[in-house]
Formats: sequence, structure tokens, C-alpha cells
Amino acid sequence: MKLFILVALFGLGLAQHNPHIRHGRTSIVHLFEWRWADIAAECERFLGPNGFGGVQISPPNEHIILDSPWRPWWQRYQPISYNLCSRSGSEDELRDMITRCNNVGVNIYVDAVINHMCGNTGGEGTHSSCGSWFSASRKDFPSVPYSHWDFNDNKCKTSSGDIENYADAYQVRDCRLVGLLDLALEKDYVRGKVADFMNKLIDMGVAGFRVDACKHMWPGDLEAVSGRLKNLSTRWFPNGSRPFIYQEVIDLGNEPISSSQYFHLGRVTEFKYGAKLGTVFRKWHGEKLCYTRNWGEGWGFMPDGNALVFIDNHDNQRGHGAGGASIVTFWDSRLHKMAVGFMLAHPYGVTRVMSSFRWNRQVVNGKDQNDWIGPPSHSDGSTKSVPINPDQTCGDGWVCEHRWRQIKNMVIFRNVVNGQPHSNWWDNQSNQVAFGRGNRGFIVFNNDDWDLDVTLNTGMPGGTYCDVISGQKEGGRCTGKQIQVGGDGHAHFRISNTEEDPFVAIHAESKL
Repeated sequence: MKLFILVALFGLGLAQHNPHIRHGRTSIVHLFEWRWADIAAECERFLGPNGFGGVQISPPNEHIILDSPWRPWWQRYQPISYNLCSRSGSEDELRDMITRCNNVGVNIYVDAVINHMCGNTGGEGTHSSCGSWFSASRKDFPSVPYSHWDFNDNKCKTSSGDIENYADAYQVRDCRLVGLLDLALEKDYVRGKVADFMNKLIDMGVAGFRVDACKHMWPGDLEAVSGRLKNLSTRWFPNGSRPFIYQEVIDLGNEPISSSQYFHLGRVTEFKYGAKLGTVFRKWHGEKLCYTRNWGEGWGFMPDGNALVFIDNHDNQRGHGAGGASIVTFWDSRLHKMAVGFMLAHPYGVTRVMSSFRWNRQVVNGKDQNDWIGPPSHSDGSTKSVPINPDQTCGDGWVCEHRWRQIKNMVIFRNVVNGQPHSNWWDNQSNQVAFGRGNRGFIVFNNDDWDLDVTLNTGMPGGTYCDVISGQKEGGRCTGKQIQVGGDGHAHFRISNTEEDPFVAIHAESKL
């Protein structure tokens, strides 16, 4: 019987590694802090037609509202209840968005905050996104309901009740993360409330969850919650499909809690990926792009089948989380496009692209004083819609990296080469590299301070291809560079180090 249970749990975990991305798509985009109505429109007008596989949305649950104009982005990560009304919109708008995105083949992945409720200094009253009453000091959240019995204060052994030592796994999992009231997920009642919340979203049609702060929860507790989750809706997914689970575990290798402790539950965010690749593209600490020949597990990353990878996320682009100053973001747009292009061309992991909003940076002693600033908002604190400019970029402070031609076209590249091996590697022993994906795609980077001028074996069939970085194929012509591949698969590449985007990519569907 014990063996049967172990096999069943192992199968459950493997099933939860599958993102269920449809129609040959491969990548997720995080539309950070977007309103539900705008995501629905973006699925229909841009994400679906351009081959994006899914959207990670901001937490949809009721959250604390901090006094205007101080409406930080992180108030979304301070739950008041599991009611589905947030600064992104109402439950009806959420349901409409999930339906409309699913109908054009774009999955929805929910950022699920289940480790904690709001901060212990969150006061009391109805200053929440649905207007529900709560009292943080009394640990009273009647809209769930949770009471003081449902929190971990009795287990935490620190004098403050907060995590004081990250080398102590018990503190990390039983004490409060920066004062956030830590839920007792070992309790059957709490597990039930969390599972009910997630199951309601599954019934609405979501494909899975990015589970926030997993390192602060015991794997056994998460396993118990996972076991209560329903299969995905058969309206959009095959019968018996399990929700895709990817867990936020920050593991740079220097703490007692490791990402491997969570592999059996689903995929895990590989924070080393963006930190290391940022260091490589910045050419810090003697790193060179040629060293990425064995990129992935060869660099000490987690096994490919367990990894969800990204260049930056909503935390570390602000200096939080992991990676420090090496993280490449939209503020360094030239390097960011190259790093995202490399990630999307390389076969390792399930890939997630970041889509951000701008804020007024004010860096003092290496710390951004304005890292708290929330999304573009009206004077009443409500989030602005995302306007689309005539050139297909976004306005009103929304960055929309996913709409940048170079990134959008590399999302398509990844779809075209999906399943093909990493092949035909070339490097100049410095920061000029090239590699292919079988006979379906080829990419060349020049991150040196001099020109690249070389003939390479692409592994591609002969013909004329449109470079999808400088332009793309439109009708029967290229809007950017043309690459001529000979009958022997060789092609000549010349990339100046002064170009706006010093890389070139071609794929089977960019052939004229």
C-alpha cells in the first residue's frame, strides 16, 4: 500500500510539471499588474496570433489597499481573503478574461499567495480591494474565515516572530516573512481553504499556478494541498490533466532550503539562470559568452525537466529576490533583448518572458528608493489601462517587452524549433557565439567590442531567410536583413558591434 501511495504521488508530481501549452506554443509571458480586461484583449489581438502559450497574472485574491497615493505593487501579495476582486478587476472580469484567452489558445497561470495573509501591522477596517473587514492585529479575517488559531505564531521560536536567520530552515518556514502573518498550512482546515480557493480558479479554466514563497512552506504541506486540487477543466484541456505547478524557491546554493526539496511537486523557478546569464552578457568577473556551450545543467542548474526559467522577474528587476545587479532588465534594453533571445533559442527549461511597467528610479548607495512604486494609476489609485500605440508599443508607462519585435519574434522562433537538439555550436573563444536547433533554426550573437565576420554551418536547408531580429518575413520579402544559406548549409554572417541589436536569428518559417 505504501508503495502504491508513493507511486501515485510521484505520478502526481510529474503531471504537475506539464504546462499544458497548446497549439505548438512554448512560452509564458508575465503581464505584471495588468487589468483583466486588458489581458483579455491582449490575448485576442496579440498573444494568440503571435504564438504565446500562456500568461502569468498577478494575484487575483482580495488584498490590502494602502492609502493613496502610496499604492505599492506589493500590496497584491498581502491577502485579506480569497474573494476574487483585486486592483486588476472583478470576479466577472477575471472569468471573462480566462474564457477569452483560453478560446484563442492562451493559458492562464495564477500567481497564488498561500503562505500568508497581510502584514501584522496592516491595521483593521475595510481598506481592502473588495471592502471586506479584517483585523491584522487580532489575526481575524472573517471573509475566509481565518482566526488566530490558523497562524504559526505558536511555532515560531524567534523573539520578533519574524524570520531572523535564513540558515535556520524552521524559522524560514514557521516564522513571518517580513511581518506577513504566516498561515499554519499544517492544519487541515487551512489546507482546505487554500485548496478551495485554487479549485475555484481551476473550475474557471486556469491551467495552473505560480506558487509564491514556496521556500517558506514545508514541502509536505504543499503536497497535501496539491493532492486536493481538481483536474483541469475539460472544456479546454484533455481529460485527467493536472494543474501546472511552478514554485517560487530562491536557491542560489548558500542556504539549507534547496529547490530540489520541491521537485516532486512541480517545476521550480531557476533563479541562477537570469543571475548567471546577466553576468555573462555584462562580461563581469571574466565571464564570456563562449562559456555557455554547456549552458543549463552543465552550469549547475536544476534538471531541465524541473526548471522554469526567466531573465528577470517582478522582484529582481527591482533589486529584490535574487541575482543582484547582474540581472538584465528593460532598463538595459540592448542587453535584455540579447539575453531573452538567448533564452528563447536555447532548449533548457520552460521559458517565461517579463512584461513590465516603468517607474521613476532613484538609486542611493545601490538601493532604488522607488522600488515600491505600483503600476501606472489614476489619481484615485485605480490601475490605468494599457494603450497600444500605432507602432504596436505600449503607452502610459507600460513597457510591454513582449511586444518588442525582437522578443516577439524569438517567441515564434522557439515554437518553430521546439523539440530540436542544440547543434552546430560555434564560438570565437570570446563573446561571439552561434548555435542551431537541428535543421529548424540558427542564431548568432556578437557581444564583443569588434565586428563579427564569419561563415558558419547553420545545419539549415539552402535558401534565403529573413533575419527575425532586424526585421521579419512579411509576404514574400524581408523587412530586415536577408541571410543566404547555401546548399551545404553554410551562411555568411556579418554583425557590427555597434548595431542596435548585435544578433541574427533565422528559422524554417522565416525562409522566403
